[in-house]
Amino acid sequence: MRDNRSPYWRQRRAVGALGAGREARALIGPPGRPTRPRRFFTVHLGFTAPDPVDARELAVGYAEALSLLRPEVALGAAALSPADAWHRAERLFCGAVGPDGERCVDVADHPGFHHAPGPGGLGWGDGDA
Repeated sequence: MRDNRSPYWRQRRAVGALGAGREARALIGPPGRPTRPRRFFTVHLGFTAPDPVDARELAVGYAEALSLLRPEVALGAAALSPADAWHRAERLFCGAVGPDGERCVDVADHPGFHHAPGPGGLGWGDGDA
């Protein structure tokens, strides 16, 4: 690359060379095409575990850790399946919808109340039997 400086300085040099003043229009404009809407993608992480129960615990831990590092990770969409049978995916988190539109963040098939995220999150449901 002959000229590897930032686009700002390349533009300033070009405007100066053309003899235009500060009122000149920018040479670098926004893209002409509209941007695409955001889509949902899935990442498949492989790991080993002695049995399905341990695999589920590890998968829940990995999903929660990733959601702490990257808030855009959708915990409610996390699932676990054997490596050779993706069609047998099981949910990892409850995801039940509460009265105010919150989603339960407890593990799937948990006993007791449903809880919204955060400390002191809203609880709803039948409670402990």
